[in-house]
Formats: sequence, C-alpha cells, structure tokens
Amino acid sequence: MSVTAGLARFIHALDFAAVPPAVAEKTRTCLLNGYGIGLGCHDTPYAPVARRAALRLYGEQPAGATLLGDGRRTAIAGALLANSALFHGRAQEDTCGAAHLGTVMIPLLTALIETGDYPLARLLPALLAGYETGGLLENTYAGRTTPGGFRASPVYGALAAAAASARLMDLPEEQIAAALANAASFAGGILQSFTDGTDEWRYQVGLAAQIGLTATELARAGSISAPHAIEGKSGFVRAFAREDCDAGALLAGLGKDWAVLRVTFKPYPVCAFNQTPVTAALALRQKLGSARIAAVRVHMNPYETGYAGMDATGPFDSISGTLMSIPFCIATTLLHGAPDMARMTTYDDREVNALIPRIRLASDANVPSLCCRIEVDTADARTVIQDQRMTTRDFAFDRKGVSALVRRIGVEQAVPAQSYDAIEAFVDDLPGGSIHAVLRAFTLLPAARAPAKAA
Repeated sequence: MSVTAGLARFIHALDFAAVPPAVAEKTRTCLLNGYGIGLGCHDTPYAPVARRAALRLYGEQPAGATLLGDGRRTAIAGALLANSALFHGRAQEDTCGAAHLGTVMIPLLTALIETGDYPLARLLPALLAGYETGGLLENTYAGRTTPGGFRASPVYGALAAAAASARLMDLPEEQIAAALANAASFAGGILQSFTDGTDEWRYQVGLAAQIGLTATELARAGSISAPHAIEGKSGFVRAFAREDCDAGALLAGLGKDWAVLRVTFKPYPVCAFNQTPVTAALALRQKLGSARIAAVRVHMNPYETGYAGMDATGPFDSISGTLMSIPFCIATTLLHGAPDMARMTTYDDREVNALIPRIRLASDANVPSLCCRIEVDTADARTVIQDQRMTTRDFAFDRKGVSALVRRIGVEQAVPAQSYDAIEAFVDDLPGGSIHAVLRAFTLLPAARAPAKAA
C-alpha cells in the first residue's frame, strides 16, 4: 500500500469518539492553545501586513472568511494568509517536533467552517487527522530535512492541512489520497529568513494552509495525482530528506504512536529550541544572585545549535533574530528574568549586548534534544552550572495549564478576559456550539474595536 493510500484509509476511518481519551483531550487542548495564543498576538505587526496583501489580492468579500482581529471578510485564501500570520505573531504557538502545525490548521478549519457550513462535529477529527499526518512525517524525516535548509512547518504543514481539510469535507479515501499527493507535490519552505532575521517565516504557515486547501479542492474536483508521491523515487521523501522511504514501516505507527501527544506548548515568546535554555537561565539567575558574569558556555544538541539563526550574536534589529538566538535569549534572561515581547524587542540594551560575546555555544551530541547544560564563570572565580534535563512532557501542558498560559499572555497584551471565557466555552462544548463564538471572541480585542484602516 502506498503512503498516501495508507494515510487516506486512516484519515477516512478516524472516529474521534473511539480514540484514546488522552488523544481526544490533547486535541482539544491544542485547539484552545491555538485560539488563545492567537488572541495574545493581536498587536503584533505581521497580521496587518498579511491583511493588506490579502485585501489587495482578493478584496473584501461580504460572504468570505473573517480576518480575525480585524472584522473584515475576504476570500478564504486571504484569510488563511492573515490569520495564520496572526497566530504566529508571538512565535509562541504549539510545536510538533520542529513543526508548528496548529498555526496552519486551526485558521484553515475555522475559515472553512465559517464559510462552508461544515458540521462543527468534524472540527476535532479533522484537526487530529492533520496532526497525525504532519506529525508522522515530521517525526520521521525532520532530522534530515531541517539540516538541509527546509523549514518543517511549511513542508509538513502543507500535508497536515490537506489531511485536515479533506477530513473536514468528508472526502472518500481516493480523494484524500489525491489531496495528500497534491500537497506533497506543492510543499516547500526554506530557513534562510531565520539566519537573516527577516519575516518570511511568519507567512509560510498561511501559504502552507493555502497549499493544503488547494490540494484538497483539486482532489475533490477530480485531479489525477501520483499514488507514490511520498515514497516514490522522485517523491517527497527522496526530494526533501534524500533517503528511501519504507512505506510499510512509516505507516505502522498510525493509530498507535499518536503524534498529537508529542505536541508541546511554549511558556515564552522564543523559539521552541530556546524554551529549555531560558528555563535553565532563569534557574541560574536565582543561583547567581548579584554575582557578575564573566563567561557563559552552553552545551546543546547539534540538531538545535545547527538550526538557522540559533548561533546569531547580532547586532539585532528584529524579533525574528532575537527569538532564534541562543546567546540573546540566555543573556536577556540572565540579566532581566523571564523574556516577554518588550524585552525581546529591545535591541539596544547595553548589558545584554555586552554579555552576548561572552556566551559560547558547544554542539554536544551527548546532550539530548530539549536539554541543555549552561556553565557560568563569575568574576569571583566561581563556576555555577545548571544541567537542565527536559522532555516533551515538561511542555505538554494540560488544558488547565494552557488556560493559565494564554490568560497570562492576555494580561500582558490587554486581552479582555471575556475573549478567553468564550474560547474555553467553545472548546468545552464541542461538538456542540457555533464557530461564531470564536469569531466573537476576536471582536473583543482592542485592535478589533478600533476603527478599521483602509487597506
């Protein structure tokens, strides 16, 4: 059986009522996190850029999909570009390995349900189908594709979006397989923007959602698509990962090794790989007290230190640079405590910029992923060490933890508590309720209440 056929069979047969309770609950938690983080991103600058582009491309469409946090409507494709950029605004979205699948799928499914009259009962099954599809491929191949310069979110997110939209539309198996094959043919996205500290990555997730939806609509319209698009000799795996694909081995874990259970959440507005270094630096800050820092050595897994932008030392002029930089994140945390958006966008802090050159990275294969060892030499000739051992479990918050996280961000960003009340009630009520409860939650945002500016 080909990979697309095997995935299609799994997606078509997926019965949300029959999945393990932990899987069902984690899917709800991912949905709450996606909406909650999106609310907290309302004053980041990326969604306005994407909205202007979307409205110039597609214009306002009264029967279209809502631009969340803005209120105007446009074509679904335009809403995906803008709303995914909104959800990605703090870089504090969910993470499935190295892929931020929630920023791709949740805006997509929201727009489709708003405009397509699809039953709300399909939302959670569709979301789970996408996490399992994108997560399976990411977990198997990101270790090869990321060092090759490809970004996991758009590469695997396009297939996740195809799986989610095809499941929402309740397509037959052969059309789901075609949608996945199409997405495999269209997927892509590079990492250079992290190295240069620019913003293209903010918009990649919306484009991945567009690709996934286009792939599905082509399949529904009758496209003839490669059955071996993933494992073929010129297929997805060979092209991106430069290795052969064992279709049977790849499919064997479906419905057993649930990818959604690997999804983690970010307590800080920094890269997923910097969550543990920041946690370690906070512990070191307590240990160091008033001691002056002479030098810092950071030991991390080579996969993480080798990711684009992680070793950047500045000078910085964008948060796209600071949130990726291990030295910046550690320096600002050691000196000022837990990073927030204000701290991550302070580029001229003399203390931080003076400490960064004294921070050295060491790629150490003996340090597991999501772990780090930080050694701080003090001016009084002491060495203070924090060996921070963490796994995905440490960041896999339950729904109560996610609620606390997004509401904490809401206080920082002046989001009305009623917005969080609304999205929590919506997630609780599924499969009942209405998608308009989510749309209303975003109308309460300060930016949404302000007069709309012309595109």
